[in-house]
Amino acid sequence: MKTSHNHTTRRRSRLQRSGFTLMEMILVLAIIGILVGLGIFAMKGVVGDAEIGKAMADIRTLETNIVRYRTMAGFVPSQAQGLEAMAKKPSGSPAPKSWRQLMDPSALTDPWGHPYQYRNPGKRNQGGYDVYSMGPDGQDGTADDVYP
Repeated sequence: MKTSHNHTTRRRSRLQRSGFTLMEMILVLAIIGILVGLGIFAMKGVVGDAEIGKAMADIRTLETNIVRYRTMAGFVPSQAQGLEAMAKKPSGSPAPKSWRQLMDPSALTDPWGHPYQYRNPGKRNQGGYDVYSMGPDGQDGTADDVYP
């Protein structure tokens, strides 16, 4: 009889040890929460870098399309015509010799929802033109402006 009681006690003891206690579950969930929070915090900079990278790539595409526009029209868009001249046929002077849509109007907006900027003549590229983004703050001439 003593053997049967010992066997039952050992079995119950093994069953009690095989599960997790509430405290262990709370500890594991807290550690997972901390790791997820750190991961989100670490990714914050990556998202900002990705937006800047996209703006840089968009600006390069805009510059390429300005060259294509010049080939067709005979000149780069004037300041008044702006980048829109590649999405919608410009009216007024100077009229392009030949024109076709080179870009969708939505491509003229940066990752932060602001229109890309075009300056002709350029301040940075004197004798040419400037294409840039005003960056996350949407303010022209601040430290976060994105130039190629």
